[in-house]
Amino acid sequence: MKIATWNVNSIRTRQPHVIDWLTNNSIDVLCLQETKVIDKDFPREPFEELGYYVYIYGQKAYNGVAIFSRQPMTEIITGFTSIVGEEIAQDFDEQKRVISGVIDDIRIINLYVPNGSAVGSEKYEYKLQWFSVLKVYLDNLIKQESREVCICGDFNIALEDIDIYNAKGKVNHIMSSPLEREVLQNILEIGLKDAFRKFTTEGGHFSWWDYRSGGFQRNRGWRIDHLYLTNKLYQKATNCIIDIEPRKQERPSDHTPVILEI
Repeated sequence: MKIATWNVNSIRTRQPHVIDWLTNNSIDVLCLQETKVIDKDFPREPFEELGYYVYIYGQKAYNGVAIFSRQPMTEIITGFTSIVGEEIAQDFDEQKRVISGVIDDIRIINLYVPNGSAVGSEKYEYKLQWFSVLKVYLDNLIKQESREVCICGDFNIALEDIDIYNAKGKVNHIMSSPLEREVLQNILEIGLKDAFRKFTTEGGHFSWWDYRSGGFQRNRGWRIDHLYLTNKLYQKATNCIIDIEPRKQERPSDHTPVILEI
């Protein structure tokens, strides 16, 4: 099975890129972030014609997540509320950032983590609080289910210095600040491992490049798109790569797909 994650930065803008990529790559499950479209306007048909079942959770112009699957998925869950309750979820489901489903007895959880804007800002505090709700969500969900879990998506955090093209001077930078790394590490301590780092231990491999200043051409990137696996699934992983080809296209997303093979 091949599971991929890709922040497409608008599915309607990037629809031709995604169709082309799926046509040329044998992907069983594709998790998308930043779809930026309400559910009734999501372009389902082109992907259904490719043979995918489409599961969506979107909003207008911002955020939004989706899962395409070659086989039907079961137990689809959108948002936090049904798992953590309204008191804990508060208003965090107003932003559509979480969707999950089950395939081959694997729970796949697709996340679009808030960016946080700038360290110390209101959006930064929102990001940290969002992670506290995510922790309860994962604790509850994993306890309820006796199955392996793959958590993937745009985490908007580079967990280690080698995940940044030049970590110097970024100690208190958004996406690499100590508090952001701490809250992500706290999530991983429930028993999750980084699939990409199982196969690639050196730096210089990135999944996001700023549009400005020739970020991609100069490989000035960050690795912020991740696939994290519970132990038995991690042992079954046979490869995990970053495919930079879509980033070379005209008007690409600023992210590129990451592909896991199990």
